Amino acid sequence: MKTPSETIVFFGSGPVASKSLELLAQSFSVEAIITKPFKGHGRSDKSVQTMARNLGIPVIEASDKKELSEKVKVASFSSRAAVLIDFGIIVAQDVIDKFPMGIVNSHFSILPEWRGPDPISFALLSGQSKTGVSLMLLVEKMDEGPIIAQGIYQIDPADTAISLTGNLIDLSYALLKNILPDYLANKVEPQPQEVASTLTYGSANISYSRKLTKDDSLIDWRKPASVIEREIRAFIEWPKSRTKLGEVEVIITRAVVASETGPVGRLQIINKRLIVYCNEQALEILQIKPAGKSDMSAEAFLAGYSKNL
Repeated sequence: MKTPSETIVFFGSGPVASKSLELLAQSFSVEAIITKPFKGHGRSDKSVQTMARNLGIPVIEASDKKELSEKVKVASFSSRAAVLIDFGIIVAQDVIDKFPMGIVNSHFSILPEWRGPDPISFALLSGQSKTGVSLMLLVEKMDEGPIIAQGIYQIDPADTAISLTGNLIDLSYALLKNILPDYLANKVEPQPQEVASTLTYGSANISYSRKLTKDDSLIDWRKPASVIEREIRAFIEWPKSRTKLGEVEVIITRAVVASETGPVGRLQIINKRLIVYCNEQALEILQIKPAGKSDMSAEAFLAGYSKNL
């Protein structure tokens, strides 16, 4: 339930931020939105700016750390705290100090695991069975602030970056809805990451994610099939998983590990199954997108492209 007397300021820029903002507005009064300028063409239904217009909330745009500090310095907020999700700009201490209760960053991992810009992809790439969301008080050092709350999510073996992101957005909202009012009422004591993670997760291992690049999209068949299968799920939205099968440039969108073995990189059709041998076991391709075509099943691909393989 909204509490109009207790407002928040929202920092966020990407599609994850836009969806998170939509959910937060159901439970909190958002005083203002701070975001990066939208660089797409025209209007985007997934942009924070579009969501702000739909919600009738004023927007402050900043392109970098310096501009952010300049604009926040002259802004007038009544909010004691801000919430930051998927923002994309480093926040200086003077911006954090603008809010007496600080800036609460909802980070999509169990910190200190997967600090950095892409914790969701790296949770999938690692093959771990659990991840989650951490509500962290922002500090100048990257993802090192104390923890207000953490929530666990059991990763489904079929989860992709898309499905996992959606589930973590929901978990993030549930944590903020239930915990943020208690924090603002001084009922929650922030804890060091190692303490909070040990209590929530049973361990406190520090690890770091990085930004993915286009080079990550190229499938290396010398890797184990299990690793490539995880990459396909992690890269489903970007940078995708690209290879060449015979004469055909393709993106693989769904696959499973198969028990067959053979020469690394060799493509073979076994009982209408599309198999590529890897360093360990093989990958059975289930869904595939030829260049310039729509996503299709392996069976449909074989029907149309077998002569090119």
